[in-house]
Amino acid sequence: MSNRVIKVDALARVEGEGSLYVRVKDNEIKEVRFGIFEPPRFFEAFLRGRHFMEVPDITARICGICPIAYQMGSIQAMENALGIVVPEPVRALRRLIYCGEWIESHALHVYMLHAPDFLGLPDAIQLAKSNRDLVQKALRLKKIGNDILEAIGGGRAIHPVNMRVGGFYRIPKKSEIKPLIEELEWAIEASHDTIRLVGGFNFPDIEQHYNFVALRHESEYAIHEGRVVSNRGLDIDLPQFLDHFDEEHVKHSNALHGFQKPGKQPYHTGPLARYAINYDRLHPEAKSSAKEAGLGPVVRNPFQSIVVRAVEILQVCLDGLAIAKNYVEPDRAFIEPVIKASTGHGCTEAPRGICYHRYEIDDQGLVKTARIMPPTAQNQKIIESDLFKVVSANLALSDEDLKWRCEQAIRNYDPCISCATHFLKLTVERE
Repeated sequence: MSNRVIKVDALARVEGEGSLYVRVKDNEIKEVRFGIFEPPRFFEAFLRGRHFMEVPDITARICGICPIAYQMGSIQAMENALGIVVPEPVRALRRLIYCGEWIESHALHVYMLHAPDFLGLPDAIQLAKSNRDLVQKALRLKKIGNDILEAIGGGRAIHPVNMRVGGFYRIPKKSEIKPLIEELEWAIEASHDTIRLVGGFNFPDIEQHYNFVALRHESEYAIHEGRVVSNRGLDIDLPQFLDHFDEEHVKHSNALHGFQKPGKQPYHTGPLARYAINYDRLHPEAKSSAKEAGLGPVVRNPFQSIVVRAVEILQVCLDGLAIAKNYVEPDRAFIEPVIKASTGHGCTEAPRGICYHRYEIDDQGLVKTARIMPPTAQNQKIIESDLFKVVSANLALSDEDLKWRCEQAIRNYDPCISCATHFLKLTVERE
């Protein structure tokens, strides 16, 4: 069996389409390529010439799973350009809706997309057949995230329409937020159960000494605001982002590959990075639960990202409950922007990692240039690095088992491939 070829036409349980090519000769890996062949979507191009007030609702359409990440990132970039600072009650309401997005996205990934890998099941349908109660709990947890989005986002969980530059179009009444309290109290207990479940999975033995990059906030676990910080000494404001990070086109991918300057270094963004950089900002209850699951302050095994995501579900449920209990209706829904020619930067933590925006607008409020760097594009180089190490450690596996392990390694990142092209066809050649 010196020559072996493995092909997978489509990877299940990720968003979008991509491919993996591995060439092995004499038990030595010669080439690993993680390619994205989903067609580009040209969001940055057709934002040019649009009025700045249109941008948030357009960018929300980049992703149906994490529309708030794109919407809020673009809103904050425009507010940065126009010198708008929203009052604390509006900021708290924004954090609450972001908590809702994290709950629904993380619950979907942990239970429906990733857990079957560790349970030896092909998909969530088989999981439902073998453990109906578990899937029902997962669906209820996800629905609570959707309920938060609907309550604040104008009655819509998918592509909410209530957020705008300067605040909200309409402020939710206290009576609309109050029902979320009981649901979030249940979600906290369900989150503890989730951590115990996934913390007991068997994980492949692999560690990477990652260059972690995430947002960090001065007083809270960074979700929707913060400075860009790495575990290797970087600590910058958003306007400096492009001085340190950039993207390049590679032949085997329709999505740009992100890298850190100098030297085009790969970096890791997402749950492991957030957790390592913001461990001291975790709620004491979330930190205690993480310890019980066997996690230390830094997690370097990419397969344990499922446990970190479960800890983050608990974190945002606790945050969301506190905000809901103390909710005070803001005095006004929004600050009216004063248009001027300017450039603004925004960055939020999408469930998959940092999502950076930069916009330049003219004195009529029309977009001159737009730049969006989604987390999956930023993670492509580090995914290839993980795959190289995973394949190297598992060359003795059969083609089918190696394929499964590679798919599992890619799902560690919960890649949103559709967002990155603005998954898995696997080919392994053994010579």
